[in-house]
Amino acid sequence: DVQLQASGGGLVQAGGFMRLSCATSGFTFDDYAIGWFRQAPGAEREGVSCIMNPDGALHYDDSVKGRFTISRDSAMNTVVLEMNNLKPEDPAEYFCAASCVACSRYACRHWGRGTQVTVSS
Repeated sequence: DVQLQASGGGLVQAGGFMRLSCATSGFTFDDYAIGWFRQAPGAEREGVSCIMNPDGALHYDDSVKGRFTISRDSAMNTVVLEMNNLKPEDPAEYFCAASCVACSRYACRHWGRGTQVTVSS
């Protein structure tokens, strides 16, 4: 069965760096779009960044462009989100998802459990 396990969350100061990793199994990693989403308390889950398939196009939400970088390691079946210059609006539970036809919470088939990101000012 498909499994996605996010890790790397925690507490960081505003302006700092954090790296999230999502280990996957149970599907052919390179055959599916994969991405990161986040959900703050009281807010809807939103797409942060995705790697689409088959063209590998990268999608970033406007709020993270220039600060976040998504990448995939096909040898390790892992997708990574590097977050620079973290801002007070970035704290949320971050989820990875796979088999996405768009970078939208409505468009992904498989979801992992989230990892919490907290930013202190």
